[in-house]
Amino acid sequence: MNKYQTLVNILDKIRTEATAPSQNRYLPDPSDLEKINQARARAFIHLYLKVSFGLLDFKEREHFITDNSYDGGIDGYYINIENRTIYFIQSKFRTNGKNFEGKEIKLEEILIMDINRILDGEEKDESGNDYNGKIKQLQREIRNVDNIARYSYHVIVLANLTGISDTKIRQLTGGYATSVFDYEKCYEDLIFPVISGTFFKANDVNIYIDLSNKNAGSKISYTVKTKHSECDITVLFVPTIEIAKVLHKYKNSILKFNPRSYLELEGQKVITAIRETVLNNTTNEFALFNNGITMISDETNINEKIGQKNKAQLNVRNPQIINGGQTTYTLSRIYEENITNEPEKIFQDKEVLLKIITLNDPNGSNNNEVQKLQLIDDISTATNQQTPVITADKFSNERTPILLQKILFNRFGILFERKRGEFGDGLNNGYIDKNQILERNLFFRIYCASNGEINKAVEKRIFMSKVLEDAILNDSSKLDNFFFGLNCFKRISSSPNPQRTKHKYIYAQIYAFTKTYKPNDIAEYDNVIKEKIGQFKKDWALFEKKKSQESSKFIKKYIDKDTQATRQVFNEKSWYRSEEFEKDAINYFK
Repeated sequence: MNKYQTLVNILDKIRTEATAPSQNRYLPDPSDLEKINQARARAFIHLYLKVSFGLLDFKEREHFITDNSYDGGIDGYYINIENRTIYFIQSKFRTNGKNFEGKEIKLEEILIMDINRILDGEEKDESGNDYNGKIKQLQREIRNVDNIARYSYHVIVLANLTGISDTKIRQLTGGYATSVFDYEKCYEDLIFPVISGTFFKANDVNIYIDLSNKNAGSKISYTVKTKHSECDITVLFVPTIEIAKVLHKYKNSILKFNPRSYLELEGQKVITAIRETVLNNTTNEFALFNNGITMISDETNINEKIGQKNKAQLNVRNPQIINGGQTTYTLSRIYEENITNEPEKIFQDKEVLLKIITLNDPNGSNNNEVQKLQLIDDISTATNQQTPVITADKFSNERTPILLQKILFNRFGILFERKRGEFGDGLNNGYIDKNQILERNLFFRIYCASNGEINKAVEKRIFMSKVLEDAILNDSSKLDNFFFGLNCFKRISSSPNPQRTKHKYIYAQIYAFTKTYKPNDIAEYDNVIKEKIGQFKKDWALFEKKKSQESSKFIKKYIDKDTQATRQVFNEKSWYRSEEFEKDAINYFK
């Protein structure tokens, strides 16, 4: 499945969220391809609103879609109160991958945006046609914005547009700042964040607290001095539904410093226990049985005077969950499964222990960023005991694997799983399938094999940082070898002979195939592999025959039980396991 097909999967999933009769345009007859594509075009605007502004509810997003007749060239809008910006969206969805990546928007299509007329309060376009109701809605909402003088305007173009300077684009849009989301930016900033669950960053998060059963107050606070910095620790019990809502909205973006993401396929006993405690009890055993959640923040505040009886509000700035990821994930999944079925009843009276570590910077600067990250790493290592954190998990948050993941997705459309479970959201929603995800150890092994390090490919432990540094900083062409080798692996590992799809043998074949037949054009990789696989098998058979005739070291002698005669046979297994095997393969196929 390519990146464009993943986009289509996401848009089709968005279309299924249209449940109201007035939204039936999103679910036309499956045989009507034209209307399907029209629906996907509107869903494309939904995708931008969802990722850019965290609008999870379909109805909420639909409010801002203006695409229709007499829309003044504006397909959607959004009034962002936080940054005091009003966004105008012009979108051109393409119905196949080739056009999506190659076809550009016409300049006339940008020129037809009547932004200035609409902002001037005009109710008709230059041809005398009334603007549609959504455009008039936009005008009313702008009129009702407090302090509108402090707002700026920004145009978003969801289409390919190259060779046009920023100055000329401003002229086309009426003098307004413009951001262009071409196909590359769409793949990187819209699609990848959705399938990895990192599309909406948590800045200020508010959590409501129940004070009715907290006789000693809502919290315990304590200041701690460490060798890195001073911290404030706040410990309190919070409603489980509040934690579920937080992860439902922010997903993996709130697990940035957690060594793992969603571990849906691991720790099933823990996940099952969490689910059963929530779903099978009406009382608060959860507060007793669960170890709790550890969160870091830049600032933490609690207000117990909010005008509601027995209620308080907790506010955390830039929160990150570094322990308790399985707990928060499971709670959010329960919430999502019951979001239309009164989830409040399921979570009622159930609370979880929350420990918030506020990292103080007395100078209000970033001078201590390195120390801060080191402290976060130390806390994460110390608190993550429920599911073991292996060295590769800790390594996953470093700069190099993050950069590699970006390169592999942008260049090859590969989903490199640097953190275990990070694509769980994309899998659960059907945006992607398991075959699109590349497990990190398999990457390292195929990368080494395709570049001639066959012995390293089968080592139990690979020094990953050196491999990645070599791949990214020294010779990017080696990544092309890897990609060809990966496609070879998929073909070779489907061999009916399982004995020959394990260990060093298959990695040597990956090297040999890559060295012999890899073309310069990436687009030809699949075709070449299909065409040459038969010839390669013959090449490999000749290689094995030549070695068996030349080598005496790997000749195994035995006594024939029937004739008692001494016989000899070439011991392939010993050859494969030897240090010579790599040298022989490299020398032969060089």
